[in-house]
Amino acid sequence: MFRHIVVFRFVEGASAEQVAAVSPALATLPGAIPELRRYAVGADAGLLEGNWHFGVVAEFDDEAGWQRYRDHPDHLRIIAEVIRPILAERAAVQIRS
Repeated sequence: MFRHIVVFRFVEGASAEQVAAVSPALATLPGAIPELRRYAVGADAGLLEGNWHFGVVAEFDDEAGWQRYRDHPDHLRIIAEVIRPILAERAAVQIRS
């Protein structure tokens, strides 16, 4: 198994509509990218001050599946059109297990 975990902080001033558009946009990817085995996306639950605003956990059979996801045109379009305009910071890790 190969797991990709990413968290975002959004810019101050990002509208509620912009932030709300992230989850449904990313939720389209499992239907477009067959290499995705499990996919969870969502806004932080707001339980602790200082948490990142949004997280993604994606699971693949192997690194090659993650690379196909990473480079997939639908994924790249969502990053460019939906996420990047409101992105302040991004952190990611890939884990082999």
